[in-house]
Amino acid sequence: MPVKAVCVLGNSSSGVQGTLLLEQKSQEAPVVIKGEISGLAPGKHGFHIHEFGDNTNGCTSAGGHFNPQQKQHGGPVDENRHVGDLGNVEVGEDGIAKVEISDQQAQLIGEQSIIGRSLVVHADEDDLGKGGFPDSLTTGHAGGRVACGVIGIAK
Repeated sequence: MPVKAVCVLGNSSSGVQGTLLLEQKSQEAPVVIKGEISGLAPGKHGFHIHEFGDNTNGCTSAGGHFNPQQKQHGGPVDENRHVGDLGNVEVGEDGIAKVEISDQQAQLIGEQSIIGRSLVVHADEDDLGKGGFPDSLTTGHAGGRVACGVIGIAK
């Protein structure tokens, strides 16, 4: 039986908002994330699962990237990556990112479920750990957190 989740992204100060639907058809199947994000500058923006579903202090209280295996930051298809490393969303000239991501490491089922954690959109492009900046191997040098939301169970 598939497991479904939803994440409503927002940030009143940045104006970035969006709704993302997540689904996993079985324990072995990838998690599919679909939806739209608006209010971002055109181009690529880092997109990550962060460890806490806590937005009491804005997106800062979401903690770091969800990284249960204590790996270095990488791209979505890299073997050495955080579970939360989803790469980038691409925003068109209209300011809208149409998101459709399929990820094998993120799970909605089991002890490493991402339900109850946060999705975060960053100001800048994620360099996928290959940029050579001091924070490339921890955050992808993706810049500030412009919007976040808690991943909740959906029907």
